[in-house]
Amino acid sequence: MEQDMSHTDPTNTCPTPQRQWSRIILIGYMGSGKTTVGKALSTDLDMPFYDLDWYIESRMHKTVKQIFDERGEAGFREVERNMLHEVAEFENVIISCGGGTPCFFDNMDYINRQGETVYLKCSPEVLHRHLKMGKTVRPLLLNKTPEEVDSFIREQLELREPHYNRAKHTVDVSLMDNYDKIKITIAKLKKTLRME
Repeated sequence: MEQDMSHTDPTNTCPTPQRQWSRIILIGYMGSGKTTVGKALSTDLDMPFYDLDWYIESRMHKTVKQIFDERGEAGFREVERNMLHEVAEFENVIISCGGGTPCFFDNMDYINRQGETVYLKCSPEVLHRHLKMGKTVRPLLLNKTPEEVDSFIREQLELREPHYNRAKHTVDVSLMDNYDKIKITIAKLKKTLRME
């Protein structure tokens, strides 16, 4: 009987059987660290990462702020939905959605059908601190005082959390202010997704 050497044959191109993670989709409020986590997870799993806002800017050749200015929030949300349906058809990817993405149209139902959805959850205080440190222009926060930003975050989080809580998984990301803590968060996320 001939011995099966396929597991040691370097010319054998059959992939090792493993669980396929077609799409991991990160949601949460702006400033929760979706891009930071997405990039780190992308490196760890060797999967491409798409930030939905960046994807929109690349496809539309305009910044999110310009689209907001030209079309208003309702117009932006239409563009966002269309781009979400493009990027969420890609295979074996990690996607981070904008803070409002899950809250409009049937977006939350759609992304739950498309992959493993993860809500990156943290407190209003942590979100405010992250947003203060961040360099990204956030159209919804322009021209607001720190007190107004704080009230705005709390009010919006209350409205948006029912949508976020529909994600298949939730991971607390309150502690991500240095590289080691980001690594801990990635390990926690992989454990939640049963990837270890």
